[in-house]
Amino acid sequence: MDFAMSPKGSEYHERVTAFMSDRVFPNEATYEAQMAAAGDPHHYPAILHELKAEAKAAGLWNMFLPDPVDGAGLSVTEYAPIAELTGHAVEFAPEVFNCDAPNTGNMEILHMFGTDA
Repeated sequence: MDFAMSPKGSEYHERVTAFMSDRVFPNEATYEAQMAAAGDPHHYPAILHELKAEAKAAGLWNMFLPDPVDGAGLSVTEYAPIAELTGHAVEFAPEVFNCDAPNTGNMEILHMFGTDA
């Protein structure tokens, strides 16, 4: 099997790599500090809201969905290296891109079988 990245997959990989380097990794300490200050493991820190808004604005949102209208339109093999990148800051990076479990599975089911009703 050929595991070479497609041009589209490569472009997304480069964009996520840059976002991780420029925004996610530098804010790991901020995330941890905001969580610690809250003293609540269910707290939703402000930095997460900020990074999610930036990722969405950058078009790095729902990348696991193969539908180009609701997601990035990436195949599973195009998305897999991106998921590996977000795993380097697994505490919160997948959520930054709206690609965190278990939400991804739930969104896939809704996308495939959900109706407007």
